[in-house]
Amino acid sequence: MSIMYTANGLSDKEQCLKEHAPLVKRIAHHLMARLPSSVSVDDIIQAGMIGLLEAAGRYDELRGAQFETFAAQRIRGAMLDELRQADWMPRSLRRDMRRIEAAMSQLQQRLGMLPSETEIARELGMPLTEYQQMLFESRGAQLMYYEDFHNEGDEDFFDRYDIDGDADPLALLQDEHFRDALIKAIDNLPERERMLMGMHYEQEMNLREIGEVMGVSESRVCQLHSQAVGRLRSLLKGY
Repeated sequence: MSIMYTANGLSDKEQCLKEHAPLVKRIAHHLMARLPSSVSVDDIIQAGMIGLLEAAGRYDELRGAQFETFAAQRIRGAMLDELRQADWMPRSLRRDMRRIEAAMSQLQQRLGMLPSETEIARELGMPLTEYQQMLFESRGAQLMYYEDFHNEGDEDFFDRYDIDGDADPLALLQDEHFRDALIKAIDNLPERERMLMGMHYEQEMNLREIGEVMGVSESRVCQLHSQAVGRLRSLLKGY
């Protein structure tokens, strides 16, 4: 059954919800890689379905955009609105990630190379398994897309959760030197972490899909993702 579009939106919203539900789930699971385990994927999906319904009512073919492209923006926006309303990032998560980044930075200065997981755990004074659990639990105290938490008229995400009060995320993204440094930092990541970042951010694969490719569990992918982000933040600390 095809969906009919009119200038007033979609004529069959129920069919639209059914047909595009997989899109909502895909966006939700992709976003979950950057959220702590305390966030329920079902809550994110529910918010996304509301965004899809809103997109169905507001879509106008005359705008020229494909409906799926338009809907994806509304779905993602609805999910992020849901996160804005919840205090989903406890201070302990950011504190743990800062500890990890500090250990990485200190080790790199001493060793002259990126430290291994075992070396980082030893620097933190904890068993490897405890460090890996910290990585898993600290997901979400990580890099976010600037546009994810910025709406006109709203309090900016970085104003509420700023780690460095002097940093301007948008200015950094527009800075050619920063972009070059970021590309170099990604290239210098250990091979598995570099592959993971490419699969997640370029190919938009979720954690389960990446785990299947890499032959590891979803939780292990989450640990490696947190570690890769920590490495990038420590390498780019000067910015």
